[in-house]
Amino acid sequence: MSLVSLSALSSEDVRAIWHLVEAPGVDVQGTVAWSFEGNGIRTRTTFLKAFQELNLSVIELPNLLKTGERVCDLAGYLDPFYDIYVVRESNHERIAEFAASSRRPVVNAMSSAGHPCEVLTDAYFIETVIGPIRKVRICLWGPPTNVFRSWHELADVMDFSLVHICHESFHTGTSNVIFSSSPLGTADVVITDGWPRGTEQLNNPLSVEDLNRMGQPVLLPTPPFAVGGELSVDPRRYPRFAGYEQKKLLLPVQKAVLQHLLTI
Repeated sequence: MSLVSLSALSSEDVRAIWHLVEAPGVDVQGTVAWSFEGNGIRTRTTFLKAFQELNLSVIELPNLLKTGERVCDLAGYLDPFYDIYVVRESNHERIAEFAASSRRPVVNAMSSAGHPCEVLTDAYFIETVIGPIRKVRICLWGPPTNVFRSWHELADVMDFSLVHICHESFHTGTSNVIFSSSPLGTADVVITDGWPRGTEQLNNPLSVEDLNRMGQPVLLPTPPFAVGGELSVDPRRYPRFAGYEQKKLLLPVQKAVLQHLLTI
């Protein structure tokens, strides 16, 4: 089993991963193939710490999927040496194709189409700090991004509803997502993400006035966030900012993902 997109999981898988977050640490051992495109400061930090705390040995394979070699050949040659792959690669189709070819689990540490571990972490925060995710009123603010696509997938997997506020040109039919161009009543948590290049003219940054109209929900911006970009309010000046400490949960959730995939 791989975690390339959240749609690959069942609701039972998600609950099992969250349960492992709260369980005592387990020494799973094994060897990780690690390929990480770009900076990804927080994700890189917490995955490397997760490997260390789980006593996993790590071999770095820079630009693993940038080669012109067929992924079936890559997997065939490399699988005997590794127990799991953790890959950050912009080409989502390439990761998916590699995962389908490999006999080992593959973790998407971020691609152009998804950021599953980030969203599992934020959803765990909501579930454990704000309330049961099926009852919490969650609002996504801004155009579709890899983070928001993963939220859409999680809503389908766990059967809860989202409100996604964005320009009408981005409204598409998704059963568990209610699209709107402006706030629909109150919310318990609002999630933002950086705008994709070229969408700036189609979107409005989240403002204090918007937050007040929604009943001052918890503000959970996806880092790196830009004040003056997707936000016109500085989260540090907003009393219900989820806070920097919230992202510490990346470490235990990523550890739980690795444990789940290595032990099922």
